[in-house]
This record gives sequence, C-alpha cells and structure tokens, in this order.
Amino acid sequence: TKIRPKYLRALEDEHFDILPAPTYVKGFLRSYAEALGLDGQPFVDEYTSRFAIGDEEPVVYSRRAPAPRRDRSTRESRMAVLALLGIAVLTALVIAAWRFGGPENETVPRLDAQGQDSATVPARPAAGRVKLVVVAVKGGSWMEVRAGSLSGQLLYSGTLERGQQKPFQGRRLQLALAEPENVVVRVNGNRVELPAGTAFVVTARRIIPASS
Repeated sequence: TKIRPKYLRALEDEHFDILPAPTYVKGFLRSYAEALGLDGQPFVDEYTSRFAIGDEEPVVYSRRAPAPRRDRSTRESRMAVLALLGIAVLTALVIAAWRFGGPENETVPRLDAQGQDSATVPARPAAGRVKLVVVAVKGGSWMEVRAGSLSGQLLYSGTLERGQQKPFQGRRLQLALAEPENVVVRVNGNRVELPAGTAFVVTARRIIPASS
C-alpha cells in the first residue's frame, strides 16, 4: 500500500483526527483492506456509521471517555487489524522460506584427492566391493552404469530425475553422466565429489576419469 506510515498507525489506533477529510479516510480504509486481500467496503461502512457525519464537513471528535460499548468495539476493531497484520507477516515469511530454501542450496564437501583428477574414498570396504549410490540433487541427468569395463554388463541406462537415486554394487563400476554437476555420489556410505569429466571408473579405493 502507498499510504504513509503515520496514516497507517492512525487507522490502526482509530485516531481519525490525524487523517485528512472523511473522503480520504474512506479511501485509506478501502486501500488498506484490499492490500490485505479483504473487502474494504465493510470497513468503510463501519467507519461511516460510527464516525463520519458528511462528505463535505470535517469530523469533530470528542475527547470524553467513550461509552463501554464503543470502547469494546474499538478494542475488537484494533485486535482485528492487528490479527490481519500478523497473518500478512506470517504469510510473507512462509513464502520467503519456500522460495529461498530447498535442495539447491546443498553443497557437496570436497575430500582430499590423489592428484588433480581423482577423488579418494577414505575407507576401503571388505573384499574390495563397491556400494555406489547416485542421487539427483540439483536437477536430472542421463546416466549409464556398467560392471567392470566399458563393455561390461549394463546395470542401468536412463535419465535420473531430480530427487531420485539409484544404488549399485560390484568390485569395479563404470559410471557415465551427462550432467555430473546435478548429482551427488556416495561410495560405501561416503559422499565424494567427482573429478572433471563425464565418465568415471569407481572402485573401493577411488574414483578416476575413465580415460585415465
């Protein structure tokens, strides 16, 4: 809303003597209600019935203590306005959390590598077997996994959509990814970062580019 802050406070506290003529007060009430997603006409009607005495005459307010019924109505109106403001703030916070949160912010920690083009798996599993899990975190990626060598048994070939994961086991695995930056790779329960490239050899000890 484009209403000045001091006028908003005057509307909430029902200090209408601070505001301009009744015509402007009605416009402020209608704009404020519509900014909160409400119908502004009931607020205008209540103001007219309680305070306004004409569109062309200024409103004169008495400083005497209001009658008990009016005081109760004033408190109820103020509580309603505060409740609406609270709902608006809560809604804004929920929307902000939804927009700026999510798996895109997940970072994959780097592990110490054996050279520039390889990543080392810290723990060597029993009998040298590999338990490989590929998770699509930031987006989808086409993936192919073979046992042993590039001409070995085909274990999987297809597109891994965001949020999906696929597990594989073997002594030596060939892994090919179209979009490696979109996935997280775990070897024997440890998250590792892939070296540069799109094709990799995965063993219990390390992951290296397939061309090495």
